Amino acid sequence: MTDLLTPIQAALDLPQTPLTFTEAGALPSTFAVTDLASASISAAGQAVAQLIQHQTGRLPSVSVDRRLASFWFSSSIRPVGWQVPPLWDPVAGDYASADGWIRLHTNAPHHRAAAERVLGKVVDRAEMASKVAAWNAAELEQTIADEGGCAAQMRSSQAWLTHPQGLAVNAEDLVQRQTFETLTDKPWLGSVARPLAGIKVLDLTRVLAGPVASRFLAGLGADVLRIDSPTWNEPGVVPEMTLGKRCARLDLKTPEGRQVFEGLLKDADILFHGYRADALEQLGYTSRELQHLAPGLIDVSLNAYGWSGPWRNRRGFDSLVQMSSGIAVAGMAWKQADKPVPLPLQALDHATGYLMAASAIQALSERLKSGRGGSARLSLARTAKLLVDAGQVPEQPALRAEEAEDQGVVEEQTSWGPAHRLLPPVTISGTPLQWDLPAGELGSHRPQW
Repeated sequence: MTDLLTPIQAALDLPQTPLTFTEAGALPSTFAVTDLASASISAAGQAVAQLIQHQTGRLPSVSVDRRLASFWFSSSIRPVGWQVPPLWDPVAGDYASADGWIRLHTNAPHHRAAAERVLGKVVDRAEMASKVAAWNAAELEQTIADEGGCAAQMRSSQAWLTHPQGLAVNAEDLVQRQTFETLTDKPWLGSVARPLAGIKVLDLTRVLAGPVASRFLAGLGADVLRIDSPTWNEPGVVPEMTLGKRCARLDLKTPEGRQVFEGLLKDADILFHGYRADALEQLGYTSRELQHLAPGLIDVSLNAYGWSGPWRNRRGFDSLVQMSSGIAVAGMAWKQADKPVPLPLQALDHATGYLMAASAIQALSERLKSGRGGSARLSLARTAKLLVDAGQVPEQPALRAEEAEDQGVVEEQTSWGPAHRLLPPVTISGTPLQWDLPAGELGSHRPQW
């Protein structure tokens, strides 16, 4: 097994707690994707074990099922008699430009509109392909980004290492942690069985990484309130990602929305956000202001391309970072393919999500000792470096196929119909991962604790 855990433990100051990995095989990739899944999930489990040890003196054992970890990195929900909507917009994907490959990310209507302002309206992929073919990839990438859209030229690892943004993000820590001066005296209200009981988590994140983090915390008893803007929707991932959460809508650009948000923030223990690097600051919520509003707050955030460098505010997603950082071109060479070959799933998102969860729990342990809140900043591009640095790996046997026994027996009554969930990929002795609320629609709850 590739050692991805040691650099994660070093980044988070996690103890070398007793850890067991079960199940052989791996997802098909030239990179150690199953090992990344197992290492990031085990880090979140170890953070829980550390919290319990600090509070009770007892150190739980942690075990990770590598096969279930790999499955969870794709999806955990198994609908009964209905289907999750498609994940991708019809024209999202990889296109050959005049001088190489480029990926367009058009899942959000405003991102597709931005691409079409540059390239012209299209009805299908064939029409988009003919328009992209006339462009130089770097020029199109920049033009779409300037228009507020999302695109990424396929670059080699070497090109990324010397690119201004690659240089910047690769020099950052995997997890950038900070402790604040403000104090709080909130006691631990949890138990071994529900270690995050009484912890209020305000989740402003979307799509995958941040929602993965808050879903994990919800499984440990945290009260998670997800906030979306009035118009945002992501139908393909909502049934997967809202498990255990209440979901409300607020407009932070209105005085009324800000007032409600600040009221929620005052009682929050943990804030997750995934806006571009300066988006919350532009709304007036600097880290200093957040600590003023909520002394002792644990503030965990992510972005796509890192927190320094020319692209720190660039919109991005896992599939785009895979193109930028050399992952897709390495897959292409490995497969001897004539087009980009990404990872078999959105592993950068999921791994970053579990590292966010570990960061939040680790900061909570610190706060229970010192009273001080803290922050952690992560990025998809820095998680990509973790994976790429581990090197390309020889092909392993495939994972055992999924079976009915891999699902929990309880039927989850989601907003769309009944479903089963896969069994949790991590076992923490005495602390079952279990979710009190089924997945539900965005905006189906009031913005209140």
